[in-house]
Amino acid sequence: MKKPVSVLVLIHTSEAAVLLLERAAHPGFWQSVTGSQEGDEPLPLTAAREVAEETGIRIRPEDLDDWHLANRYELFPEWRYRYAPGVTENVEHVFSLLCPAQTPITVAPGEHLGYVWLPWREAANTVFSWSNRDAILMLSRKLKLK
Repeated sequence: MKKPVSVLVLIHTSEAAVLLLERAAHPGFWQSVTGSQEGDEPLPLTAAREVAEETGIRIRPEDLDDWHLANRYELFPEWRYRYAPGVTENVEHVFSLLCPAQTPITVAPGEHLGYVWLPWREAANTVFSWSNRDAILMLSRKLKLK
């Protein structure tokens, strides 16, 4: 059973291009790196592990910017079977990772179909999740973009 605690990691360049991954189970659904906490794993370690698993980028937890922001949202009914009976909500913790524009990406086969780097406005309009969209919009403010 999955734990209803997860991370969202915005991977971006200094020019605010944002890396998005296309879900294999839902073609056309684009998102940033996400994943569930395993056991008592510290959240920065969860985030670093998920970045490595989903993109091939190897980092240390201290390479991440922890936003100290948590979003609570209702789990889509189609995904609730992965959680304990009665679990209907997830708490998602937001992180970001600054990467050079030419960072090579290797998507996780079976989990993602591909990837794209998009300017932050386009990325915010492309993701399917409101929490992902809001984080991208916050990123633009953090980077002081107009």
